[in-house]
Amino acid sequence: MRRIFRRLTPKSMRSDAVTIPVIRLHGAIMSGGGQFRPYLSLASTAGLIEKAFAFPDAPAVAISINSPGGSPVQSRLIYKRIRDLAAEHNRKVLVFVEDVAASGGYMIAVAGDEIIADPSSIVGSIGVVSASFGFPELMKKIGVERRVHTAGQNKAVLDPFRPEKKEDVERLKALQLEVHDTFIDLVKERRGTKLSDDPDLFTGLFWTGKRGLALGLVDALGDMRAVLKDRYGAKTRLKLITPPRGLFGRGLGFFGSNSGFSAPDIAQAAAGGLIDAAEERALWSRFGL
Repeated sequence: MRRIFRRLTPKSMRSDAVTIPVIRLHGAIMSGGGQFRPYLSLASTAGLIEKAFAFPDAPAVAISINSPGGSPVQSRLIYKRIRDLAAEHNRKVLVFVEDVAASGGYMIAVAGDEIIADPSSIVGSIGVVSASFGFPELMKKIGVERRVHTAGQNKAVLDPFRPEKKEDVERLKALQLEVHDTFIDLVKERRGTKLSDDPDLFTGLFWTGKRGLALGLVDALGDMRAVLKDRYGAKTRLKLITPPRGLFGRGLGFFGSNSGFSAPDIAQAAAGGLIDAAEERALWSRFGL
């Protein structure tokens, strides 16, 4: 409707200010999550992404990223949705890195036609990691016997309550190498000749935005407001895209569900979120955050 109204309005009466839709993709990348501990996933971000690209008359979509990574699958799904909509709507994508765009966060960042980072941002960590705990000695100390019955000899691979097996670790590393290769191919496809010939580029190391510029991981240094106003004019407005709101001002989920809390919801979130919280904390702490 706004687009039709603008076309019917005489040019002399139209505002020459450009409005750029902005998406904030902040947090660890994991499937699931909920109202108490939201994570970045395709399910949680698809509505915002589609709303931003449907914004009328915008020459570009700006994405603010602050993520230490997480699920490689969800990272790639978010990346692909951004690229699909950019092609569909013929929109330029400008990605702005805040504190960190590492691992899966950087995978999403390469969806941008340009990546702009703060000089002190953390970028890179192009690798794959799998972390867990082992409790076999603890089981012995407390006198508990682990009993596992499977139909399939590999169904209990890497059981944390049993001693680690060399062949299981080798199988896991082979899987990680396949995921790593997919990540590398995606970065090379998007960054191309911009990447420097540095042997450490795909080893999982990470760098500041300033060093990332020299390595070709980012295109420029700066902040969103200054860059967009410099590029599209001093009157440029930034429009933050947010989830729809309910009748009484409560935020709705991306699929329209009400965000009211119940006692069982709170109890379940408190009990089930401890491990997720520890995992998320570990992701951020790798980068000193």
